[in-house]
Amino acid sequence: MSYDNPPPPPGYGAPPPGYGGAVPQRTNQKAIWSLVTGIAGILCCPIIFSVAALILSNIAKGEIRTRGEGGQGLATAGTVLGIIGLVLGVLQIVLYATGNGIDYSFSTG
Repeated sequence: MSYDNPPPPPGYGAPPPGYGGAVPQRTNQKAIWSLVTGIAGILCCPIIFSVAALILSNIAKGEIRTRGEGGQGLATAGTVLGIIGLVLGVLQIVLYATGNGIDYSFSTG
């Protein structure tokens, strides 16, 4: 056995933690709700939920700019879905006004 080259020292465990780490960015709640109401505007009641989505997304974008929160993409998606919902709602109103809307009655005649 040779003692010329000693074995390397054993490991000392986990590396030391970093300096402070990144703080997770808080997502704006109004941005989340603008997305939810935008989806609801497309699925069920277009005019009411779409207007709510547009209002919430505009408020959320302002808060995100001033507070530095996350959720810019959610607010943008809420805006887009709100606009689509409003277009569908206006189209639905025009179709009903011209007599071309969907008739949900179950009469056979």
